[in-house]
Amino acid sequence: MAKVSPLMILPPVVFAAFAGLFLAGILRDNPDELPSTFVGQPAPPVPVEAVDGTTQLTDADLRSGEVTIVNFWASWCPPCRAEHPILLELEEQGYRVAGINFRDQQAQASEYLDRYEDPFFATGFDLRGRSAIDWGVTAPPETFIVGGDGTVLFRFIGPLIGSDLEQRFLPELARATGG
Repeated sequence: MAKVSPLMILPPVVFAAFAGLFLAGILRDNPDELPSTFVGQPAPPVPVEAVDGTTQLTDADLRSGEVTIVNFWASWCPPCRAEHPILLELEEQGYRVAGINFRDQQAQASEYLDRYEDPFFATGFDLRGRSAIDWGVTAPPETFIVGGDGTVLFRFIGPLIGSDLEQRFLPELARATGG
């Protein structure tokens, strides 16, 4: 009987492993969405500084008994500008919208809110991006829905515009608020 070299078996085993990983990725519920380890967990701490001229966002604000939308944004971010009218609409509809500005300058952040209107009931200012890292933010804009007990309920990556807003974010917001 001929002896089979382990080197002959290795390529098909490696191929099968990669094929399995590929198949698992394709069969996920939403292959375009990055999973968030924070969903179902308490919200990470917020920055201890506010954007100049605004009310300071606190950890207690996220545990007030009301659902809060937490939006990470920056004045230099074009997609943040694209979604800004939606944040204003959400605020007009009575939603609690908090903003965490990151990797920005105080003057630019404050000027942005003065120029385009401030949809946020409170803000955090995250100069170095430390809070963004704690929240798992990859790039602005990112938006989280936080339950009244401070639990992260949903993470939305990208601007709140178009069909993603309609088909993904708003249904989750309605579910969170019981609407």
